[in-house]
Amino acid sequence: MENGSRIQFFPISFFAVVMGLAGLTIAWEKAQQTLDLSFKLDGALVPMVSLAFVAILVTYLTKLVKFKDEVVKEFRHPIKLNFFAAISISLILLSVVYLGISHDLAHALWILGAALQLVITLYVMSSWIYHEHYQVQHSNPAWFIPVVGNVLVPIAGTGLGYFEISWFFFSIGIVFWLVLFIIIMNRVFFHNPLPEKLMPTFFILIAPPAVGFISYVKLTGDIDAFARLLYYSGLFLTLLLATQWKRFVKIAFFLSWWAYSFPLAAITVATLVMYESNNVPGFAALSWTLLSLVTLVVVMLLYKTARAISQKGICLPED
Repeated sequence: MENGSRIQFFPISFFAVVMGLAGLTIAWEKAQQTLDLSFKLDGALVPMVSLAFVAILVTYLTKLVKFKDEVVKEFRHPIKLNFFAAISISLILLSVVYLGISHDLAHALWILGAALQLVITLYVMSSWIYHEHYQVQHSNPAWFIPVVGNVLVPIAGTGLGYFEISWFFFSIGIVFWLVLFIIIMNRVFFHNPLPEKLMPTFFILIAPPAVGFISYVKLTGDIDAFARLLYYSGLFLTLLLATQWKRFVKIAFFLSWWAYSFPLAAITVATLVMYESNNVPGFAALSWTLLSLVTLVVVMLLYKTARAISQKGICLPED
């Protein structure tokens, strides 16, 4: 297949790669501060995630120019639509990455990301309310991305001085996390199982409580009862999915495998915040375990993705 044709089928879900790399970068930045590490890995990760974002964005914009109909098709797809929010979330995560490096760049990325996230949230929720084609089988954890993704905004927003705006986005994300969590659990418990391709998205369940915990602590400066509720529910979901590892290792590689990365990074950062707060040795051990795990997972995902690209196993028309 020629390069032009492959760009035609370049999926919006590719932005999940940026989310995973950004999550890993933030996890290492936090670990370096909290665990007082002598080696600094973020020096290599920051340019890597930045280049990945630029490369993926340029490629997708090329698709938009050359194959507009394909982009429109994705935008109208009941599942793929949710991944357009991965663009705004990538911008928000990059603002967190750059917060300690360039305040001005972080500010610009945050403004653009938060504004785009709000627009996407309004559009997606409107499409859910006035839908004509959504079915129960369309619901899956990826539905968290456009709406619950708002809980990410306070992480950099508080550092940039936008407290009330950060509370606004946090409120949206937390309230609709509860709503969507119930909808998705109903789909999982009482309807047909998720197709194999979407099975990795189960890991997205970890992200809302883990990120919600981090944002809540940023907003309040305290780890109170509600913060603990968020953290421990995220930790439980991590343990629950860890017990299902045999199911996940049997799944053939899809880009959806990147759903493993950001949620694991989120619970890693949340655990580091817990350790930073109370210095309980168990949280230090768990932080090291999770940091090692998410690092290995991202390295594996980079290898699998590069191999799939070289073998022309992705960016193909769907059956």
